Amino acid sequence: MNAQINWNEPNYLDLPNLRMAVFEAGTRVADRPSLVLCHGFPELAYSWRHIVGPLVEAGFHVVVPEQRGFGFTGNALNDPGDASGVELYDMTHLCGDLVHLLDALDIEQAIFVGHDWGGLITWQLPFFHAERVAGLVGVNTPFIPRLSMDPIAALRAVKGDDFYICAFQDYGVAEAQLDADIGHSLRGFYRKGGFIDAKRGDASNLREWENFELLKILQRDESAWPGALLLSDEEFAIYEAGFARTGFRGAINWYRNFTRNWEKSVDFEQKISVPSLMICAENDAALPPAMADGMDKYVADLETYLIEDCGHWTQSEKPEVLSGLMVDWLERRFGEITKDKA
Repeated sequence: MNAQINWNEPNYLDLPNLRMAVFEAGTRVADRPSLVLCHGFPELAYSWRHIVGPLVEAGFHVVVPEQRGFGFTGNALNDPGDASGVELYDMTHLCGDLVHLLDALDIEQAIFVGHDWGGLITWQLPFFHAERVAGLVGVNTPFIPRLSMDPIAALRAVKGDDFYICAFQDYGVAEAQLDADIGHSLRGFYRKGGFIDAKRGDASNLREWENFELLKILQRDESAWPGALLLSDEEFAIYEAGFARTGFRGAINWYRNFTRNWEKSVDFEQKISVPSLMICAENDAALPPAMADGMDKYVADLETYLIEDCGHWTQSEKPEVLSGLMVDWLERRFGEITKDKA
């Protein structure tokens, strides 16, 4: 299987309460784990398009799922479509989907790579399914140890109700706004330098950008938004089509489980022992590199790297640097492989 993927033609796996769309590339090697690349919000499997090729060329089998609530996969099959379905998108289900994915592909262990929300899931997998995890890679998203208080209460106290994670808690509100103009919404997210350029421009809206008041930002005329569009028209069309399939509700439900996830994690010892790689992005305002400080207290086998002049969308902004760091670490920790063996 080569590295060429048609991102409009996934394979489908019938998992418990989910028909998961999956893209694969590369050839399985008996003594080398497969890689599972986990996207975030508002992303799709397509966000890894520049990363798959270098990984396959290095001799890895790569699996890229479109996760619960997103794109070709869509919502849980037993989702009633109202507020009672929110809990179907908690960490237990999201981690469970990835293990069911391995089962369906007859993969015993994998190296999980996660960006943004995909990173939150990746770092939690050892607590739910340690025996299926060979290694972990966080892209922008660090391991965040369990807080001493409800994370939504903590965020409200520090950031206020308009901070996007807090604003997303009101069922039906955020998805209605984002679904009303999917292109406009995605253009607000997929910008390079927006949060940095906001500080250099019109100060009247600076608080909205500094405090990630995304619903307020999206209510403004996009011609006044700072930063620049990140994606080409062709790339953007794939994201727009993906969210047109499902809307934003299922994806936003991930955010509505912060409190439930926190409650369920009370007995998890905050220790990770598998080989782990953390790749930070210098200019990521949402997940700044400083958030990774002290990770080594919880992650015993950890390497950390910084990509300079890079914002939140690392796979699109600095794909060569990101894939290079990943391949170097993977080959050192999981063995080089000759081309004829791949």
